[in-house]
Amino acid sequence: MAATENGAAVAESGKDEMARNVENLTPFQRLVRSRRSVRRFLDRPVEREKLLACAEAARLAPSAENVEPWRFVILDDPELRQRFAEAAFSGIYRPTRWAAKAPVLVAILARPDIFANRIGKQIQGTNYYLIDIGIAGEHFVLQAHELGLGTCWIGWFHEKKARKALGLSRKYKVVSILAVGYPEPREPKPKKRRALEEIVFFNDVPK
Repeated sequence: MAATENGAAVAESGKDEMARNVENLTPFQRLVRSRRSVRRFLDRPVEREKLLACAEAARLAPSAENVEPWRFVILDDPELRQRFAEAAFSGIYRPTRWAAKAPVLVAILARPDIFANRIGKQIQGTNYYLIDIGIAGEHFVLQAHELGLGTCWIGWFHEKKARKALGLSRKYKVVSILAVGYPEPREPKPKKRRALEEIVFFNDVPK
């Protein structure tokens, strides 16, 4: 199929989808459409029941060879959270210090498996544990949104200082941090995303 034909087909399909009544969306479609990155939170503690529900959603995620490389360190103690934030968001990582005001910070750790990750990387050139962490973390994030919580993925932080602040052994790596809490009421902005025809290719490849 020619690229133009593919683009036209996907574009037409996308228009048909957009034309559907919003009321016909599935609960999951509503969830992913309404989820936003949140950087301003209410000064309100998050119930541990909700945090555990998010962790349970992450626990059920798939992983390469089912090694489940993720670990979630949930910091909801104000003193511990502040100490961690001061370390992780220091120096050139200061632009992320807004996250220190989140009621909860979740450090997502990875403990890579020798076969599925180290050997797999040598053969395929892919860090499978990062894919696994991404899947599990997004499970956490979507569950949080369904429970009325706001979240934001954070990748700009001092990994070495973050690991030291947590007292982690070298076998663990802090891959990402999630800021979690009840979001400040704000008018949601439309999501800026590429059109379907720019990212989807039926029986064709991008040029």
